[in-house]
Amino acid sequence: MTSPLNVPASQERWTPRLWGTLLVLCAAMFLDALDVSMVGVALPSIATDLGLSTSSLQWIVSGYILGYGGLLLLGGRAADLLGRRRVFLIALAVFALASLLGGLVDSGPLLIASRFIKGLSAAFTAPAGLSIITTTFKEGPQRNRALSIYTTCAATGFSMGLVLSGLLTEVSWRLTMLLPAPIALIALLVGIRLIPRSSREDSGKGYDVPGAVTGTAAMLLLVFTVVQAPEVGWASARTLLSFLAAAALLTAFVTIERRSSHPLIRLGVLRSGSQIRANLGAAFFFGSYVGFQFLVTQYMQSLLGWSALQTALAFLPAGALVALSSTKIGSVVDRFGTPRVIAIGFSLLVIAYALFLRIDLSPAYATVILPSMLLLGAACALVFPSLNIQATNGVEDHEQGMVSGLLNTSIQVGGAIFLAVVTAVITAGGDAGSSPQQVLDSFRPGLVVVTVIAAAGLLITLAGLRSRRAAQSGRTVLVARSAPDHESGLRTRHEPRSEEVSVGD
Repeated sequence: MTSPLNVPASQERWTPRLWGTLLVLCAAMFLDALDVSMVGVALPSIATDLGLSTSSLQWIVSGYILGYGGLLLLGGRAADLLGRRRVFLIALAVFALASLLGGLVDSGPLLIASRFIKGLSAAFTAPAGLSIITTTFKEGPQRNRALSIYTTCAATGFSMGLVLSGLLTEVSWRLTMLLPAPIALIALLVGIRLIPRSSREDSGKGYDVPGAVTGTAAMLLLVFTVVQAPEVGWASARTLLSFLAAAALLTAFVTIERRSSHPLIRLGVLRSGSQIRANLGAAFFFGSYVGFQFLVTQYMQSLLGWSALQTALAFLPAGALVALSSTKIGSVVDRFGTPRVIAIGFSLLVIAYALFLRIDLSPAYATVILPSMLLLGAACALVFPSLNIQATNGVEDHEQGMVSGLLNTSIQVGGAIFLAVVTAVITAGGDAGSSPQQVLDSFRPGLVVVTVIAAAGLLITLAGLRSRRAAQSGRTVLVARSAPDHESGLRTRHEPRSEEVSVGD
């Protein structure tokens, strides 16, 4: 696809229109992340106002995750086939409308329905927005810079959602639902003017309807089962049958994709080691963070007696660090390559979680909480942009929506699965008792699991580094054997450096 905004690799300065386009896309991603985190602090007020039970209340969160995680694959491919601009703008309009309705409804089922619709629309804006970036900015330093700003906005939105929710809930929980509506509307109006028009990607192509049906049904059922498992029991007949049905649907989906002439997902992309590591890394990173945030908010409010606003402010250093580093990460990736940057980020994440294991019943903010938050912010700043760069580099324009959908699906499904695992671990012992120490002791196994999840993500990244070094050694030996002596020395010095700049490896 060609675009009037395509940036030549040699161009260093971006035009105002290009900046405006990027900011519109960043605003949509910021809202997606903001909406995930902002509702958490408002849940007690919602329950009181609408008279919701705990099981109904969880669906205000789970409904969004279900729509988002279940339809991302379809959203990504729809962007490729129907036009990225069209899909992005329509979905953003639906998001704004659902936000408005969510703040005005007066019943639990309607609120849950509005949350599902918002998740559904985010499942289309996220991959469409990411693929607009990757098809507008040339692969290399320019795209890396754009992606670092884009993904930093997502991490910032997730962190700022806690703070904004703490402030708005003091007035009314409805404001947390209404806030995204005017922002989305402004982004929509600006986006209509700035986002470049592109030719539809479906000319001469068919639609993989069976793949879309089975793939979407499989993801919806998988996310639904994982979300419900802690409540109905992981070993219950309902959970096991649901997992079995999801596996059957996934098997059917893979079979259809292998035989389809126009597949929803070209399975060949999953033969790429860097693609697999990017998706697994995203699942493990976000999954560990969601579990950590869940435990930490419970610890701060239930055991330390902090208010919702105090809890939100405790997370602020992490969000601030991510926001301040937004324009720097692209150049870091250019120099060191995504595998190294991701490995460093995961290392910081493991240290942050391990440090938090030292918590007790006294609020040791300066010695435990603040250092953990700063390490967490640094990890988010390094890992999220690098994962997006690694997943989208080396991919043809007509498949950018597809790989974007895959990556975002990994993030959402990883968050749902690992949060359910952490929840199951801390509730495995039954009633933790009324003693604050007993409650704290019930949290520690969950923190250990979160740390193990992050460590597993680090091992996946290190495996990629080892395979890459082996490949570089093989190329260096071949050059040394085939080139004249003076040329051999030159190639041996520069070839590894060239590979480091190839950040998609």
